[in-house]
Amino acid sequence: MMPSLFLSHGTPLLALEKNSYTLFLKEYMQTMKKPAAIVILSAHWENEDQMISAVGKHEVIYDFAGYPEEIFQITYPARGCLELSDRILTLLSKVGVLGELDERRPLDHGAWGLLHIMYPEADIPTVSMSISPSLPLDKQYEIGKALSELKESNVLIVGSGGIVHNFTHIQKDMHVAEGWAIEFENWVEEKIMKWDLQSLFNYENIAPYSTEAVPSKEHFIPLVIAMGTGDDHKKAALLHRSFQYGNLSLTAWKFE
Repeated sequence: MMPSLFLSHGTPLLALEKNSYTLFLKEYMQTMKKPAAIVILSAHWENEDQMISAVGKHEVIYDFAGYPEEIFQITYPARGCLELSDRILTLLSKVGVLGELDERRPLDHGAWGLLHIMYPEADIPTVSMSISPSLPLDKQYEIGKALSELKESNVLIVGSGGIVHNFTHIQKDMHVAEGWAIEFENWVEEKIMKWDLQSLFNYENIAPYSTEAVPSKEHFIPLVIAMGTGDDHKKAALLHRSFQYGNLSLTAWKFE
């Protein structure tokens, strides 16, 4: 069965960078069976209603400014898959989440930035999904559980966000990781490996440096959804962890 992934998407520059994380992404995809389709949930598509893309062919949005011109030349013209979008609507309805199809939404950098590295040929049908930051984390986990059925059809589910992701704290000239960022990442790792949902859902109140690491929930939510897709077996593996700019974590988790 296809595993699901949580992947940090870092900054928009990730799509151009050559570092240990981008090398990992390229190499790891070569070890995986090629998926029949991809479902990606990006922290950069926030909506109170659950939206699901239903485009024929994906365009991209450059939801940032002040970066090198080269990055604005990247496209990701993968096909959509209306059949998959409709199936997601049905699965979500079973847990009381009423989705809507969006026939115009482009891929944001939380989606295309990773996919451009992972599958540069853009030849895999792709459906993107929004996240709703107002939903409690236990409901986000239920969304992941609902989507898990797709893995049986060789669909790769990717949650794209960040565990330590606070742009007000990054230090561009710092090439070692700060202790507080490592401590929060280690806390999250421990809770995931123990499948301690109660603690993860309450991270804001009990995790060390939670405010510094997660100033707002939208980048943490994709991790919880990805973990939910692994509820049947509750088997997780930390595939990669590195840091940029002192505290921006680049983390990859696999859920089976």
